[in-house]
Amino acid sequence: MGQTLCAMKHEDTGMPPQLALDIRWEPDAALEDFLAGPNGAAVAAISAVAAGRQAGPVYLYGESATGKSHLLKGACRAVNARGEGAAYLPLDALLSHPPEVLAGMETTRVVAVDGLEAAAQSPQWQEALFHLFNRVRDAGGGFLAAGRGHPAHLGLALPDLVSRLRWGLVYRLLELSEADKKALLQRRARARGLEMPPEVLDYLLARHRRDAAFLFSALDRLDDASLRAQRRLTIPFVRRVLAGSAS
Repeated sequence: MGQTLCAMKHEDTGMPPQLALDIRWEPDAALEDFLAGPNGAAVAAISAVAAGRQAGPVYLYGESATGKSHLLKGACRAVNARGEGAAYLPLDALLSHPPEVLAGMETTRVVAVDGLEAAAQSPQWQEALFHLFNRVRDAGGGFLAAGRGHPAHLGLALPDLVSRLRWGLVYRLLELSEADKKALLQRRARARGLEMPPEVLDYLLARHRRDAAFLFSALDRLDDASLRAQRRLTIPFVRRVLAGSAS
């Protein structure tokens, strides 16, 4: 198995981290678990980079909880699973470190830079990311990135970095439809051995936040509460759990 280089502790690999950074990410973020919905082209492009069929670059943008981070983490996980190196770089966590932490990243198979809007705070980090992009490209690696907005609207002061981000494929991730959200929740519930009746799905989407981050967190709480109480999911039970008063 080849070396794994990630800018976080990746406990699934059993290998020590190569960077002195304590950046954790969800080990269950997998490409195959992502329901593409209207974002099929973006998912296909990310998957192609993760599989080594193309080098990118691929840039994703969209509102919070549309799945940008999940796709970048899923790509890194897929690369790791083949025994190759992948670096997932969440900029909001990295800006407290000097840009020199990016040294040598081009030796990994895929580099995934998340939260690029954070780089607007630091000209030094913008310069470092520009050079990282060039080094990854020259080494034949895959480059993935994501941010809240289109590259031209991130507030980056370095035109060369903006142009690099626009070189390849740029996709805006769209929110899933209600039917897609129901299908995704059902899929994740079944994977846990949890039965989620249609009326419970309707209740969740009608009475609570509809973004994926909340829905997945709610599913975690419901699964745990159902196991502890040995109860199936009903609307009264779900209401108590999400209100924090299940027993």
